[in-house]
This record gives sequence, C-alpha cells and structure tokens, in this order.
Amino acid sequence: MTALPRLPEGMFSFTTTDRADVHTAVMYAFGEANERLETSLAFDQVRERLRAVGFYAPVDDDGLTRTLAQLVKWKLLDVVQNHAGSYATAEEYERKNLQYSLTRRGEAAFAGVQHALAVLSSSGALQTAVLDAIVDRLGELGELLGNDDPTVNRRIFTTLQELEGHLDALRNNTKQFNGELQRLMRAEGADLTTFNEVKSATVAYLQEFVTNLDVRADTIRVALGEVEERGVSVLHRRALDGAELPPVQGTDPAAAWLSARAVKWEGLRLWFRPEDGTPRVRQLHDVARRAIVSLLQVLDRITESRRRSSSAAADFRVLARWFANAPSDDDAHRLWGTAFGLASARHAHLAHADAEPIPTGAGWQETPSVQVSALLRTSGRTERMGRTGGVRDVQALRAERKERARRERAEMEAAWQRLATGGPIRLSSFARLEHDTLKRLLDLLGRALAARPGSDGGRRALTTDGRIEVLLRPARDGRTAVLRTPRGRFSGPDYLVDIRFTAASPAGSREAAGA
Repeated sequence: MTALPRLPEGMFSFTTTDRADVHTAVMYAFGEANERLETSLAFDQVRERLRAVGFYAPVDDDGLTRTLAQLVKWKLLDVVQNHAGSYATAEEYERKNLQYSLTRRGEAAFAGVQHALAVLSSSGALQTAVLDAIVDRLGELGELLGNDDPTVNRRIFTTLQELEGHLDALRNNTKQFNGELQRLMRAEGADLTTFNEVKSATVAYLQEFVTNLDVRADTIRVALGEVEERGVSVLHRRALDGAELPPVQGTDPAAAWLSARAVKWEGLRLWFRPEDGTPRVRQLHDVARRAIVSLLQVLDRITESRRRSSSAAADFRVLARWFANAPSDDDAHRLWGTAFGLASARHAHLAHADAEPIPTGAGWQETPSVQVSALLRTSGRTERMGRTGGVRDVQALRAERKERARRERAEMEAAWQRLATGGPIRLSSFARLEHDTLKRLLDLLGRALAARPGSDGGRRALTTDGRIEVLLRPARDGRTAVLRTPRGRFSGPDYLVDIRFTAASPAGSREAAGA
C-alpha cells in the first residue's frame, strides 16, 4: 500500500496565527517580487512592497522584524548577509545588510494559498470546446510524428504540453462542476423563484453539453489510436528532445520528465480509450443524464407545490391540532373516520359455507367470521372464475418483424456500399441517387459540417456506431453540385467527399483483408 504524502510541519502556519494578516501580506510581497524576477528583498523593500500588495495597516520596524524572523524560523524565507554593499552608519548596516528571499518551501506554501483561494472563487464547467481542442492537438501530434525532421521536436513538445493542459482543465472543471451539481440538487431553503431559474438553466446547460458528446468522444478515441499507432514512446522521446531541459546537479531530469508524461498519457487513455472498463467520458455522460432527470423531477415537485393551496405537511399539522383539541376520545375517533375513511369492514353480501346451524336472528358479534378473499380486501371486487383466454400465436408476427429488420439492414448496407467513394471525389460525382440514399448522404454531410475543421480545413466525422467515416474538404473553385432524385433535386457546394468504412466495421475488415 502506497503511503500518502505528508506536508512539512508548519508549512501553512503563517495563515493561522494572530498575526496572519501581516504574515500573509509579507508572503504576497515576496511572491510579487518573484513575478518580477527579483530574487531577494531588503528590509525597506519589504515595507514598500506591503503597500503595493494592498496592505496599509501600520507596522513598526520591530513588528516587521519579528514577522521576517518568524517566517525564517518556519523555513519559508531564507536570509543572507549582503557584504557587497556600502553602508554609511551602523543603523543603515543593520537595516540593509540582511537580504530575504523565498525558499522552495515558501514558494510551495504561497502557491498552495493562491490555489486554495482560486478554487474557492472558481466554478466548474462542462466545456465542449476543451474536447474539440483535445481532438485538434491529437491531430497535430499525429501529423508532426509523421515528419522525421528533428526541428519539429519543439512543436511536438509545445503541442503535447497544450494537450496535457486541456486534459487537466477537463478533469478539474468536471470535478468542480460535479460537486456544485450535487450541492445544487441537495440545496434547500432557497428562494423558490431563484431556485427554479437556476435549476432550469442547469438542465438546459447539461442538455446542450450531452448533445453530440458521443460523437466527440469517438473522434478523440480514433485520433488517440492514430497517435498510439505511431508510438507513444517515440512521441515522448521527441518531446523530451524539444523540451531542452536544463541540467540538474546529481540527478537526471529526463527520467522524471518521461515518467510524468507517461502518467499524463495514461490519464488521457482512461478518459477516452481504456484497455478495459468504461471510459470516464462515458461515466460523465451517464452522470449528466441522471442529473437532468433528477433536476427535472425536483422542478416538477416545485411546480406541483406551487399549484397547491397548501402543502401536505401543513394539512397534517392542522389535523394534528384538531386531534389535540378534541373534547373526548369518541370525538377523536369520529374525526379519524372522517379524515381517513377507515372503519370496520361490513361484508353483508358474503355468506357462510354452511349457514344452516346459524340462527337467522343472531347478531354480528355472535356469529363466526367469514373468510374474505385478498382480492376483495385490496380492490373491493370478488373473484369471478371464467374461461382462460387463448394464448396468442406470435410466430408469424416474429417472422414478419425479423424479415422486415433483415430487409432494412440490407437496404442500409446497400446504401453505405453505394456511398463508399474509395477516395476523395466531388459531391457532384454522385449525380443521381435514390431518395433514401440521398437522406443518408445528407446525414453524413451534416455530421461532418458539425465537426470542427482541422488545420488543413478538412472536417472528419463518424456515424454513431463508428462504422462509417466521412472526410469533407471545401471546394476551392466555388462550384455547385446538383444531385437528382426521383422526388426532385438537391444543390449545394461541390465539396470534396471521402466516405469509407472504418477498420472496426465488417466491411472495413473485409477490405483490409482483400488489400
């Protein structure tokens, strides 16, 4: 079992003391100095930077000296003597001789505070633009790996860094949004009008996100597979060459860098193309769907509660007060019977199996009980025995439906075979098509036009089952294509169209075997 990492003791103590405001302001002053590439600050420079970071409370010299000494004690600051300076007086020597700078531990503590404040003030989001950006970066990496020129290694490094940044943004935003979504569904006591508006907007937001999410996920999966076919190790080695890491004394930074890249890539595969199990993007899809259903149910309950003049809880509270104020037990029993309609059963129409021994003048309490069937107790009706209905023979219906499904499948396969181009062709090359075949062609063109264009201007899309891939490129000459069907004609831009079966489809497997 791997031990959890532990933070150094006292690393964030500067935020919890009674002088936390001064300590934090000094840390911010050194953080701003780091941003300006100033490695150290003297005593007077620290005082000046306090005002620059927005701390205007009065601090005397002794108080600031104690603050700096405490930060040095916590190992957040490092202090050295500046022997190179010239000093006119002993007082000036004491003030300017010491130079303070952030230690590595101090940089980590300051970054942790900034990250915590950023998380508290930020909100998660489900952004389809991030998914499109991941597709673009994977496509660029695939093209760059096809070029053996060492000069492109820098571009491989920057593109890989952008890809990892997009993945981190997707993961962090998704975690934050999911947490906010769960808190929203548990929210109680808020203003009903505002509550209704927020949940309605959230439902619309989720519905927009899940639209075409499967298509985007399949596109990323295909692009990820193309990069992995060229070799992930090759990608990382070339990116390492383009990273131009500085030398570190005593250790080789390349091993740690490659290990970090491998972890990032494995995270990308878990999201979109795991070796086993369900991709996390599919889990995100399921969470969004369930959230939509839950939010709609909550909205229905809110709407229903607004229609009621009073809630069920209020009705029961009023009834409880009536019971509490009832003058006697008999009055409480009458109130019970009136409110709930519950009383002893009177099945006067039922008779005993052998009624002769029972006197006709006997009262209800003097006669034995009668068996009451479960159907009469639950539905108020007695059993009526009749003929059992005939079982319908569905063999013919099954055969008809099976034949119809086979015929529709064959028609669809024939349409895909007629639309397969075998390479890029003009849209006008189809000339004349059957009406159903044209509908399938327009569906493919619509999917391609909904995808983001690549670096070469081409648009790539897959069918929902991933069997057919279409690549669409714009026509540079501005020609118009006219397609004729028995019901009329269709005209539009004369795109370059490439429709083919993927390797995962049966037709694609046969083509690969034939090749």
